[in-house]
Amino acid sequence: MKILAIMGSPNGMRGNTGRLLEEVLAGVREAGGDVELISFAESKVLPCVSCYVCHKTGRCTLKDDFEDIKTKLMSCDGFIFASPNYIHSVTAQLKAFFDRCACIIHCIALEGKYGAVVETSGGGEDADVVGYMKHVVNVLGAQSVGGIGSPVAGCRSFPDEEPLFAKARDLGQELCRSIAEKRHFPEQDAFLNAFRARMKGLVEYRRKEWTYEYDYWQAKGN
Repeated sequence: MKILAIMGSPNGMRGNTGRLLEEVLAGVREAGGDVELISFAESKVLPCVSCYVCHKTGRCTLKDDFEDIKTKLMSCDGFIFASPNYIHSVTAQLKAFFDRCACIIHCIALEGKYGAVVETSGGGEDADVVGYMKHVVNVLGAQSVGGIGSPVAGCRSFPDEEPLFAKARDLGQELCRSIAEKRHFPEQDAFLNAFRARMKGLVEYRRKEWTYEYDYWQAKGN
């Protein structure tokens, strides 16, 4: 199975989030997953300019790495979002990527896929950022397997590392097990069903302008 890891830290895998993500990816590999890593320390995704072209054509006009990353996200079996906590949210790099996913969100195009999230912080409040990224997993249409977050104790070190790393490896394994077993997370149904209906209705309302998205929903037939 193909797992795409998207690293939002400008430090790439060299930083604290990279260290925790390493353990999650170790769990993925132990469970037989094939990992591809995209790091925004190297890849470039510009901020959305709100031109609405993607709603009409299915593609963004900005000249950067977004479309290549989107193709990989659409073709993977599962994915991981990873980011340090920057003032109670994800990095600007990862947020720019999320904002560019509007067409995917309107089409709920990641239905059937599974996502997990990874976060680190300098001073805590990890649950807020973990929760935000899990929410993004859902609005893309995927089911959230879970997430892990932790404050750091120094450069690439954490308090209580042994249990934290064991939990991280288990998250990677759980992502692969969920894909292999086609697991269902019923506690996410209410939000997923309501959001799906909301996006379908929005696209129907804007069908004359958002032609690609309208045709996408028509092709779904549901």
